[in-house]
Formats: sequence, C-alpha cells, structure tokens
Amino acid sequence: MASFKTLVFVSLLVIAALAVVPIAKAQLGGLGGLTAGLLGLIRIQGTLFCTANGRVSNAGASLTPVFPNATVQLQCGSGNVVSTAITNTSGLFSIVLDPLQFLLSSLLSNCKLVVSTPLSSCNSSLSGTTILQSTLQLIGTTLAGLLSIINLIPAGFSPIIN
Repeated sequence: MASFKTLVFVSLLVIAALAVVPIAKAQLGGLGGLTAGLLGLIRIQGTLFCTANGRVSNAGASLTPVFPNATVQLQCGSGNVVSTAITNTSGLFSIVLDPLQFLLSSLLSNCKLVVSTPLSSCNSSLSGTTILQSTLQLIGTTLAGLLSIINLIPAGFSPIIN
C-alpha cells in the first residue's frame, strides 16, 4: 500500500510541475526579456576567411581559404576585450555570453569583433600590419526547449591598419 501512495504522490508532483512551468515562463516573459537572461544565452559565431577583408572572395567559398588559429576578440567601449575565441581548422569561431551581463542593444551599438592575429599569419602576401574588425548583426533567436539563444554574426569584416 505504501508504494501505491508513493506512486500517487509522485504523479501529483509531476502534474503540478507541468502546470507551473508554463505559468512561470509566461510571468518571466513579461519582464522585459528577463526570460532570455535567466533561461538563455547570446551566441556570436562566424567563419573567418584568409582574405584582405576576411570574407569569401568573388571566386566562391570553395576556393577561398579559411583563417585557422586566428584570435577573435569581442571588444566593447574603448577597446576593452570582454571575450576571446580562436578559430578552428575550418575558420569557425564561437563566443557565448550571459545576457544578464551584456545588454543586446549595447553589444550591437558599442562592441565589435577584432581579429588580433595579423593577416600575414595565414597568407604571407597579405599585409603584416593589417587586422580585421567587424560590427555585430542580429540574425534572430533560436529556442531550444526553454533556452532562448540570441544569435549574432559579424556584419562584415574590414581591414584596419594596426
């Protein structure tokens, strides 16, 4: 008999939990995007190419070499580095941020990606004093269960003389 009471009690707890989750989610959603902060993250990702502007050349992606092992910094304000990533062998980088520590509007208006590894590291014919930078662009939000992921990409790298 004790096991039947335990089964009933556990069943009631599960039903109560399922009823509370949508209420809690709705209440959090009304607090100016607090849901994204408590149950989400900000992801900045992209592919860096070994060209004078860090983008795919006119010849196409299959002919454009990637920029592996490059240091990509997220800089905000007057050049404060707030996060860093290294591109992989495919030129891909990803930076994940806590939305409770970074406002989306501030990231978009006051932050940029800077490739601190000189372009000459991937191609000796490119300038050794040129580095790349890009502002950020919002491309949307992805939901993974209760997790809300704000997706940002580079708006377009451009060369700057270091």
